[in-house]
Amino acid sequence: MGEEFFSSLLAEQKIVLSSTQHEQFKRYFELLVEWNEKMNLTAITEKKDVYLKHFYDSITPSFYYPFTDQKIVDIGAGAGFPSLPLKILYPDLQISIIDSLNKRIGFLTHLANELELTGVSFYHDRAELAGKSKHHREIYDVAIARAVARMSVLSELCLPFVKVGGDFIALKGAGSNEEVAEGKKAIAVLGGELSASHSFQLPIEHSERQIVQIKKAKATPNKYPRKPGVPNKQPIT
Repeated sequence: MGEEFFSSLLAEQKIVLSSTQHEQFKRYFELLVEWNEKMNLTAITEKKDVYLKHFYDSITPSFYYPFTDQKIVDIGAGAGFPSLPLKILYPDLQISIIDSLNKRIGFLTHLANELELTGVSFYHDRAELAGKSKHHREIYDVAIARAVARMSVLSELCLPFVKVGGDFIALKGAGSNEEVAEGKKAIAVLGGELSASHSFQLPIEHSERQIVQIKKAKATPNKYPRKPGVPNKQPIT
């Protein structure tokens, strides 16, 4: 899957890339591969795979959710997925990325400069700590995360960032229905409620994907998130 096929798949969703956006995705791929030689960003480096499994996959929430100019926090974005491909597509989004590895923050800062992205901020921090900070807690319209943790854990890492009335969007793979069922109590305790779930198959390889959308119905209790590492070791059940 190359750039042309990527464009054709997006066109099926009535998304037409500008020449600038084409160049941004091209440069994103080049920098990802270049930096991956000196630090571990991704195991996926073939061009067709990066365009499908990273770029296209990151964009899929926009098939179901209206992105415009929201203030978004991406938890554990790694090499910038899913928020930066969404930012390329929707330039008015205000993106904050929180990641625990400073090397990745270095890559993301360089990437944003190279792609001339504005309205992006990067924070070297643990989600459990940032979620307690007045600079981040319950100020975002949307929290988004991809391939970070099971829903019972991920909800505690993400929902504290979302303002009441906002949304938490999780990009999940196969088995996510079971995850959502297991995480039902955690979602409720943290102030969320399931509002939508969309299942589909990734083109070509036909692997299962699911976009889970949680509405922030009420404020997250002050005790959450708990200390770093605790949500993963002792999920709310």
